[in-house]
Amino acid sequence: SKGKKPLFVQLVLDNIWSLYEAVMKRDKEKIEKIVTSLGLKIGARESRHADPKVQLNAICSQWLPISDAVLSMVCNKLPSPLDITAERVEKLMCVGSRTFDSLPPETQELKSAFMKCSSEGTAPVIVFVSKMFAVDAKALPHNKPR
Repeated sequence: SKGKKPLFVQLVLDNIWSLYEAVMKRDKEKIEKIVTSLGLKIGARESRHADPKVQLNAICSQWLPISDAVLSMVCNKLPSPLDITAERVEKLMCVGSRTFDSLPPETQELKSAFMKCSSEGTAPVIVFVSKMFAVDAKALPHNKPR
């Protein structure tokens, strides 16, 4: 039956599932075997905790650290900020229906600094904040009944 499973299931999901089952069933021998085979060091506090999720979290955070995975994925997949086009910078700097030419001259001068992404001490610090969240289409102003 192992030959019939996809490779991802055999190498990844089965291992995660066996760890999950061992922790939830409190199988100390199996947990110890998994921890030693992975070369992890779980603190005594986490291993004796009443909630099995604490122990599972402690093991998984060392075995499969999500922060490292996300950071490496971002570095590998997202384009370099140095490759941004001038038009894109102008769109990011303008809000709503305003045009880039209508911005104050001091703000327009930041465009070149934005595109250079310089880390020099004399370079201006530019912070771009974006907040996106899901909204039901019916809640949007243009979809509300009048």
